[in-house]
Amino acid sequence: MAKSKVLVVGGTGYIGRRIVQASLAQGHETYVLQRPEIGLDIEKLQMLLSFKKQGAHLIEGSFNDHKSLVEAIKQVDVVISTMSGVHFRSHNLLLQLKLVEAIKEAGNVKRFLPSEFGMDPARMGHALEPGRVTFYEKMVVRKAIEDANIPFTYVVANCFAGYFVGNLSQLERLTPPKHQVYLYGDGNVKVVFMDEDDIATYTIKAIDDPRTLNKTLYIRPPENILTQSQLIQNWEKLTEKKLDKISISAQDFLASMKGMDFAGQVGVGHFYHIFYEGCLTNFEIGEQGEEASKLYPEVDYIRMDEYLKIYT
Repeated sequence: MAKSKVLVVGGTGYIGRRIVQASLAQGHETYVLQRPEIGLDIEKLQMLLSFKKQGAHLIEGSFNDHKSLVEAIKQVDVVISTMSGVHFRSHNLLLQLKLVEAIKEAGNVKRFLPSEFGMDPARMGHALEPGRVTFYEKMVVRKAIEDANIPFTYVVANCFAGYFVGNLSQLERLTPPKHQVYLYGDGNVKVVFMDEDDIATYTIKAIDDPRTLNKTLYIRPPENILTQSQLIQNWEKLTEKKLDKISISAQDFLASMKGMDFAGQVGVGHFYHIFYEGCLTNFEIGEQGEEASKLYPEVDYIRMDEYLKIYT
C-alpha cells in the first residue's frame, strides 16, 4: 500500500519535530508548514532547514492566509497538527479551526490528527478551572472536525517523559530532586509515562491504519503504567540512594493554587487529575478507541527505568 503524504503543522515544536522525524523514518513523503510568523526565530528556521536536508519539503503557509493553507493541504493526504496547548509556553489550540476550514475546502484529506497528545479531553468535562480551558478548546476543535465530516484520529499520549519522569513528577523542575520528593497522596495512583519519540512513532504508524480511522489512539503500553511511588523506587534503585518522601494531601495540593499565576494554576489542576484522580487509567478503552502497543507490538518502546538512566 502506498504511504500517505504527510503535512506537519507546528513541526518545530516539542512534539512536532519528533513527528517530522518519525514520518521521514517510516518512509512518508513529509511536508512541514513554514509559517512567516516565525519572523526572526533563527533556531526554528535552522530546524526547518535541517528537516529539508533530511528529505522533508518545506511548504509556505500562514494562518492569516486561508488560500495558502488550502494550497498546502491539497498537496498531501494526511495533516498532523502539533500546535502548542501548554500555558507556560504558547497556547494557540483554537487556531486549528482555521486549519479545519482549509481541510474542508481542500476536500482531499484522508486523515486529520489535531493537536492533542495529552489527556483525553472527552473524559475531562469535570476538570477544574482554570485548567479545563485546554480540554474545552480541544473539544471545540473535535466538534468542528466531526461537523465537517473530516476523517480523523485523536492521539491520547498521556504524560511526556521529559516533563514527568526525569523530575519524578515534581512541579516547577525538570531534573530529579536530590534529597526530598513530594508524593501526591499515597503515590499509588496509576499513571502512563511515555518517551516522546515513541509517541511520534506510534502516531505515524496510525495514520494509514484503517483500525484507527475516526477513533482515539490511546498510547498506554502496559509496562509504562506506573505509580509515582514506582517511578521514585526506580530512581532510588538506579542511584542507590533513598529520598525523603513528603506526602501532600489532595486538599493541600489544591490549596497551593492560591496566589499562583494562570499557568501555575493550570499545572496544579492537571497534576491533580493525573495523580489524585487517576484520569489516565481509571477507564477501559471502549469501542471508540484502540491501544497503540496492542496494534503495533513491533515497537520496542522505552521503559521508564531505562529512560531514567540519562539523568544519573
